[in-house]
Amino acid sequence: MSTLDWLVLCLTLFGIVFYGIWKSRGAKDLDTYLLANKQLPWYHVGLSVMATQASAITFLSAPGQSFNDGMRFVQFYFGLPLAMIVLCVTFIPIFRKLNVYTAYEYLEKRFDPKTRLLTAALFLIQRGLSTGLTIYGPAIIISTILHTEINTTIIITGIIVIGYTVYGGTKAVSYTQMLQMGIIFAGLFLSAYLVVHMLPSDVGFIDALSIAGKMDKLKAIDTNFDWNNRYNLWSGIIGGFFLHLSYFGTDQSQVGRYLTGSSVAESRLGLVMNGLLKIPMQFLILLIGILVFTFYQFYQAPVFFNRVETNKIEQSAYAKEYHSLEKEFNALSSEKFAQVLVLNKALKEKNETQVAEATEQLKVTEKKVSEIRKKIPELITKNDPKADANDANYIFLRFVTDHFPKGVIGLLMAVIILAAMGSTAGGLNSLGSTTVVDFYKGSFKPAETEAKYLSVSRWATAAWGIFCIGAAIFASRLGNLIEAVNILGSLFYGTILGIFLVAFYFKKINGNSVFYAALIAEAFIVYAWIIDLTAFLWLNVLGCLLVIIFAHLLHFINARKQPLNPELDS
Repeated sequence: MSTLDWLVLCLTLFGIVFYGIWKSRGAKDLDTYLLANKQLPWYHVGLSVMATQASAITFLSAPGQSFNDGMRFVQFYFGLPLAMIVLCVTFIPIFRKLNVYTAYEYLEKRFDPKTRLLTAALFLIQRGLSTGLTIYGPAIIISTILHTEINTTIIITGIIVIGYTVYGGTKAVSYTQMLQMGIIFAGLFLSAYLVVHMLPSDVGFIDALSIAGKMDKLKAIDTNFDWNNRYNLWSGIIGGFFLHLSYFGTDQSQVGRYLTGSSVAESRLGLVMNGLLKIPMQFLILLIGILVFTFYQFYQAPVFFNRVETNKIEQSAYAKEYHSLEKEFNALSSEKFAQVLVLNKALKEKNETQVAEATEQLKVTEKKVSEIRKKIPELITKNDPKADANDANYIFLRFVTDHFPKGVIGLLMAVIILAAMGSTAGGLNSLGSTTVVDFYKGSFKPAETEAKYLSVSRWATAAWGIFCIGAAIFASRLGNLIEAVNILGSLFYGTILGIFLVAFYFKKINGNSVFYAALIAEAFIVYAWIIDLTAFLWLNVLGCLLVIIFAHLLHFINARKQPLNPELDS
């Protein structure tokens, strides 16, 4: 990057971090450290909720997802508005009425301590691993720019986020997230504008979308019902509803954000804001990936987008084979460029016959290009079995660093790193609060001073930060990160949601029944994932329903075993 880019990046990052630390100074008790004294307005709550969810993975992987697979991923969010309605009606009033720090405190009041601790433990496992993935996201950026070793970068960036999260708690997280989202939205619109601006002069925004559409990249909605299809209308609405209901309703990283609202109404408005803005934001991010795809139909694309791995292969025994594939790829790209020009002209002239012929030729060439691109990861893995052979996470990053003007590159790097910092800080804060409130204070040391709890909260947050750094080091083996995060969540969210739904709506079922039902359901979900029983979004539905069904069965069995009341027999 240029000196200007570094200046923009550093000023943006350090300015926001110092602002968050300054605004969060003086935390002396758990109310301030974990819930920011419940004084935040609705727009602050909404932006904080969005920032916690929108990690660097969103901005790195989502454009790569649409670049490779089109707009289908947007269906993943179709269940979100429905989930927001249920949360506003049910979850928020209950949590606010009970005046809890974490969602899991409610479960002890409703069931028993072991059910509370089981649910909190499932959350800690899932959120700890997911937060590790969010640390890995910005490490990709920094290591690519500086040409540093990825694990060293993970450790350094992780320590920075741990530092201000441990110091400022929820208030530092919330204030930094509010500014982060403003910069993120500005960066997104600027990115979309620049991609269109860099297309050939006779290719406008509509032309770019028309070309992408002819290459099957704009099929956003798939109405075919298929259990094994990850992204269709039904898995998005039904599976997405259960996933988002569990994520926003039972994941402390989100619950902790809207519990900071100054009233029930402010918390509700914050969630409604998130529900209304999230789908358009995600659509825009995916659309940027589509525009980048169209850009590379007119200009030479890298045969593999991860420059670190291509540099390694060029210095290896496989260099000759790699250069041969690259040469063939470049020749096909030139051929494809000529075909795209013909297609664009036919589209402008509305010559349907030429459009059909050009589209068919283009698809044939694109298939050949894809076959070559598939051979590159095989070479990379042969050269280094531990190498990152999936370049989906690098597509947008490579495009930005290769083609964006000076200054803008620094801003976009700041956007992605800020998103990672916001999501990571929210995750660490929730991990620390759950550990202290549900385990340390709830089960082991219920009578300590506020100062002691505050100290333990900070130490717990730091300890989870170290764990998440370790998880991040292994994240490069998981392929597309945005899918990996959601798959990981789907292994746990359904079970956790099932526990809460039983607690809310089935008042006769006791703690023993739901506790063992949750253990059985979670074992089944993990097994279903191992054998690839169905697409991952359906695991959220399945886990939730299994908990409810098993809880009812166990309740019925226990009721049958209870001795008859002698007074009723007399």
